[in-house]
Amino acid sequence: MKLLSALTLAAATFVAQQASAFTQETHRRIAMDAVNYMKANPTTTNYAKLLNGAVKAGLTIDQFATALGQGAYDVDEFSDTYICGATTGNCQLAPVWGLGAGIVKYTSFWHFQNHTQGADAHGNDLGGYNYAKLTVWGDIDTLASGWLYGDYLDDGKGGNSAWFGDSSKYNGYDNTEAHYRLGGYSSRSQYADYEKMPFQPIDNLGQYWFQQFLSAPTVQKLGFVLHTTDLLQPHHLWTTLALNHSGWESWINDNYYSRALNDQAKVRTALNTFTPLTATATDIRPLLTQGGSYAYSTGGIVLSSTADSDRIAIANKVVPHAIAMAVRVLNRAAERF
Repeated sequence: MKLLSALTLAAATFVAQQASAFTQETHRRIAMDAVNYMKANPTTTNYAKLLNGAVKAGLTIDQFATALGQGAYDVDEFSDTYICGATTGNCQLAPVWGLGAGIVKYTSFWHFQNHTQGADAHGNDLGGYNYAKLTVWGDIDTLASGWLYGDYLDDGKGGNSAWFGDSSKYNGYDNTEAHYRLGGYSSRSQYADYEKMPFQPIDNLGQYWFQQFLSAPTVQKLGFVLHTTDLLQPHHLWTTLALNHSGWESWINDNYYSRALNDQAKVRTALNTFTPLTATATDIRPLLTQGGSYAYSTGGIVLSSTADSDRIAIANKVVPHAIAMAVRVLNRAAERF
């Protein structure tokens, strides 16, 4: 009974703390504040063209910003990644144990860019979450690898299978993974065991949705692109589900306004970190990786420290840079409206 209780508690902890990047509300705020910055600085941004896009969509600029923020928020709600049990073949969208299973979804595993390693198995210069390749990890990473050991990514009927069946609820390999592959190499066998899965990095997610936006512009697609502000969350560059991950994100959300993390003077300074995209750029990944490199090089202390002084110092760097990166993306996107 004591062992069962311990496992239940550990599982509940995993569900409550597993990474979902910046909180969804923080994603919404960052996207909206990027628009607000452009609105307040029309002569140094592409605000006029962004406003034109809003008008074409039948929206005020404030409504546009709200819709954009909702898109950035919604990426954590994608029902696009099922992991199936190695024994039963039962495929789930999120952990089924614990009281809060609906809080987190397996789609969050696509939201990392590992700066502690080099190229990945797909040919990306920087890979995504891969338990076998972690250089820093904690209790939640280890717990997940234990609970999901041998489980496989749902890849449709006739693909990877369990001991007692080959079920499927959503073919994430031929849909989600294929979208984020972007011409790189992948195989079903790479996703046969959770503990060795080389998930695609988040810059590929952003690039996929940017391509969709260029093809047929909508504010929702552009909002999806802006979920890549996860690249300014240090845990997503050092790549771990643990090490104060959840606590740091909650702290950011709680202190976002009281600490003036979105102060426009800070954003203005942060813009100097990012090389502007050209008016015809079709690949935004170099820009996104610039954001990741900045957070990786400056924000690592929040993995080991929960001191307010450390968190304040890093938050005043990474949040304005997240907004600034979003402004750079929006400046280019506005050319498409």
